[in-house]
Amino acid sequence: MSAILEQQITATQDRGALAKMVMTLFDRWQLTTEDQAALLGIAINNRAALTRYRKGEPIGTSRDQYERVGHLLGIHKNLRLLFPQNLDLAYRWMSTRNKAFNHFTPVEVIKEWGFAGLLMVRSYLDRARGV
Repeated sequence: MSAILEQQITATQDRGALAKMVMTLFDRWQLTTEDQAALLGIAINNRAALTRYRKGEPIGTSRDQYERVGHLLGIHKNLRLLFPQNLDLAYRWMSTRNKAFNHFTPVEVIKEWGFAGLLMVRSYLDRARGV
């Protein structure tokens, strides 16, 4: 097997693992299907893609979607580090109204502002951690 083919297989497997991780995270955050699609930047009615990701099929190859997953996992990491003794709070934080976001939930901010909203939430948590 060529080195290039091996790299492509590994990259596909990695994207599949990322898909499963982000879907597990969405379950822990107790997000609706619509919210899950919005956070991934896919059509709100694209349940088929969400089902495929849940089964471990590779996340899309677009840079936007790949970066969204990275930021979502970064948000999760920040929340786990900020609230190590309270996993319930860490998991419900995304759906809790927040003064920093004008009393919107982080999920609502991301849905309203798209990728920019995702960056807003991520950078807010980075600052809270002193990063």
